[in-house]
Amino acid sequence: MNSESAPLLKVEKLNKSYGRGFSTKNRSQILHDVSFGLHRGQTLGLVGESGSGKSTTAACVMGLTGVDSGVIEFDGVDLTSLKKAEMRRMRRRIQMVFQDPNGSLDPRFTVSDLVEEPLVIHGVKDTAERSRRVGEALDRVGITAKQAERYPFAFSGGQRQRIAIARALVLEPELVVLDEPVSALDVSIQAQVLNLLSDLQDELGLTYLFIVHDLAVARLMSHRIAVMKAGRIVEAGPAAEVFDHTTHPYTRALLDAVPGARRKARALVATGDGPSTEGQ
Repeated sequence: MNSESAPLLKVEKLNKSYGRGFSTKNRSQILHDVSFGLHRGQTLGLVGESGSGKSTTAACVMGLTGVDSGVIEFDGVDLTSLKKAEMRRMRRRIQMVFQDPNGSLDPRFTVSDLVEEPLVIHGVKDTAERSRRVGEALDRVGITAKQAERYPFAFSGGQRQRIAIARALVLEPELVVLDEPVSALDVSIQAQVLNLLSDLQDELGLTYLFIVHDLAVARLMSHRIAVMKAGRIVEAGPAAEVFDHTTHPYTRALLDAVPGARRKARALVATGDGPSTEGQ
């Protein structure tokens, strides 16, 4: 990777608050000058405890909530300046996978219909083209054509998350925001889904913004890490450097709070298919 190339996603001085009115007395500041860059084909792990601002950052990137100030630039376009229709078109290039697939998979529809729905919404009118892309997306995540005619309740949690991933990929996005995609799964299933995500990134050249609280998972999946505390990024850098040469007390506390986190992370890196560190 050319270190001088422009990042696909650039967030600068992002601020977000919630509450009523414009008075600071009635509003709670959630994000404080959040800044980071994410290059094509790479993964940025956004790490922190619950309430640190990770998911709010993801929601801002997706345009699911407005921002108070700051820039969210995707491929040179400031997303915060787009109108709703323009942002809707941009979502063909930016998709999201949520923590709980049950919330994103309507139980009234078959798996095939669920994965096809984004194509219908975004105006792909050719039924043969839609069918082809649905089949390809499901095949990539290990769901067969026969299984695709079933309903979500017929699948395990890990399989439902695979379906959610296929639904995100069917539009052929460049950036995928992964908001705690394996935290609701059993540990044995987590590894399978993480390996799938890694394989898909290699195959399709995907870029991931990976929202995660599990430090071992972050170390395995991420090229770079940004650690969030109380709405601020307190430490950032290449994944190995952040984990093995931690500089901020909060990051050290996160590692120390999870028994064996460093050992687990090193074991995952040694045995898994984590990202290459070439070019960092």
